[in-house]
This record gives sequence, structure tokens and C-alpha cells, in this order.
Amino acid sequence: MQISRRHFLSVAVGGALAPINPRRVIAEAYPTRPVRWIVGGTAGSPVDTYARLLGQWLSERLGQPFVIENRPGSGGNIGTAAAVRAPADGYSLLLVSTTNAISATLYEKLNFDFIRDIAPVAAIARVPLVLEANPTVPAKTVPELIAYAKVNPGKVTMATAGKGTSPYVSGELFKMMAGIDMVHVPYRSGLPALTDLIAGQVHVMFDGILSSIDHIKAGRLRPLATTAATRLKELPDIPTISEFLPGYEASSWFGVGAPIGTPAEIIERLNSEINAGLANPQIKAQLGDTVLAMSPADFGRLIADETEKWAKVVRTAGIKPD
Repeated sequence: MQISRRHFLSVAVGGALAPINPRRVIAEAYPTRPVRWIVGGTAGSPVDTYARLLGQWLSERLGQPFVIENRPGSGGNIGTAAAVRAPADGYSLLLVSTTNAISATLYEKLNFDFIRDIAPVAAIARVPLVLEANPTVPAKTVPELIAYAKVNPGKVTMATAGKGTSPYVSGELFKMMAGIDMVHVPYRSGLPALTDLIAGQVHVMFDGILSSIDHIKAGRLRPLATTAATRLKELPDIPTISEFLPGYEASSWFGVGAPIGTPAEIIERLNSEINAGLANPQIKAQLGDTVLAMSPADFGRLIADETEKWAKVVRTAGIKPD
């Protein structure tokens, strides 16, 4: 699938630069009825958690319920398809994430084009991952893991929440850059994968810092490196993968999209209210340093760049959906 990056960026920038017009009056009155927020994940999943956190904020700020509608399945594509079919009137939103950017290439026969059909509204968070191992694994550093995997080809197991997820492609990028092979062990979600990693049923895993930090501090998991561009304040003594494999960086990001054609004034208002929520002390306390406040145009650039980045990994690794 060819990614129309120029088209996507023109939509994002065009929305940000749209002049004031009479439709702003409608935007100022928006919303006048409940807003449906489609989430392509199950209740309790990371995407669901972010939507509910910001949905409550928006409900209180704008005086209408922001109702979370879970549409899990097919790498988030079921939820995205529902959003694409919805009227572009501001009353249907989509929780977008790294998974959408990955699925744009992973799934070849979609009945929509994520880049073309979904307009960026606002970013919410960008979460770095941790490459972690069960304490019984002999490797205590990234170089040791690479060396161990090279002398034990096909024996090191890597747990993930399934193909098409950010931890999975992050692992594939690591394998490609390190020149090693690790056996992929997919799970239905991140929680059972993490549980089996702690139990020693699998060897390593790329996981979000928020869900792993307590296990790391308790000694149940051994952090080898983080996937961020710089070291994390939560784990200041843990190196980044890029310190051993220059140029490596990966993360999971989350944000809000809307059907293409949604009035720019409504997108601007939602962006303003969401960014205000991200600056709220109570929400910041829950999200920590993962907060990612952006304009629609900047968020559009991030999505386009990430879609191109993971397209290369999917094609080079020959990844196919289950």
C-alpha cells in the first residue's frame, strides 16, 4: 500500500491554517449532544484507558457525555472502519495509536485508507518501551543478549501482545538492527504476556514503561534497555538501545482522530480542550512524562512519519497478519 504522506500533511496543515468563518459559531456551541469515541481495543486496554481519562475531562469541560465505544479486533481496523463510515460532524471520534500506523501497511486489503480517511485532532501521550528479561536469563545487558541469541539461534523467546502491536514491531526492528533471531510468542494482550515473562515461561519482552515499572523495581523483571532516544528519569541507570545500536528508537503513542471532513473549527476546539486537559495537574500526575501535547498539524506529521517508519519494518521483515 502506498502511503500518501503529502496528502495527509496537507490535510493536517490545512485544518490548522483554516481561516475563521461563520462555522466557528457552530464550533463554539459544540457539542449539543453526546459524542461517540470509538476505541479499537477492549475495556481496560491502554487505548481504552487513555480514552476514558480524556473522555471524562471533555465531558466535564464541554457539558456533554463523551461515550466510549469499544470496537476491538483486526489490529484496530474494526474500530477505524466504523469511524471512517461515521458522519464528519464532530460527534464521532477515534482513539488512534501506533497500531493504526502499523496496520496501514500490515493489512493490504483494507476498505479504508487511514492516512486519507482520518484527520488528526490531538496527541495524548507517547510511551517509551523497556526491553526486559526474566531474571533467569543469562544476559544482563543488550550486548550480552545479542551475543547469547547469536550462539543460541531460535532459542530465545520474545513475548508480545500480538502481531501489529508496537512492542512487536519494536522487537522486530531490534532483531533486524542486531542481526539476531528471537522466536516470537504472541499473546492476546500485553497482560498475559507480562505474566508469563515474570513466571519464566518466555525470555524477553518489549513492554510499556507504565505497566512494567513496578515489576522492575520489585526485582521480578530485569531491564536491559529502554527504547527512547534518551534515558528515562524513572530508570536513569538503564541505557537506551541506541547506545548500542545507533539510530534505534521506538515508542507507543496515542491520540485522537476524526473522520476526514470534520469541520476544522471543531477539530481546533477539541485540540484546545484536550491540550488543556493534558496540562491539568491531576491528569499529568497519571500520565507523567508521557504527555504529548501537539497541534493537529504536528500530530499529523508524527503519524505520517511513524507510518512510513513502520512500513519499512513490516516490509523488510516480511510481517504478515495472523
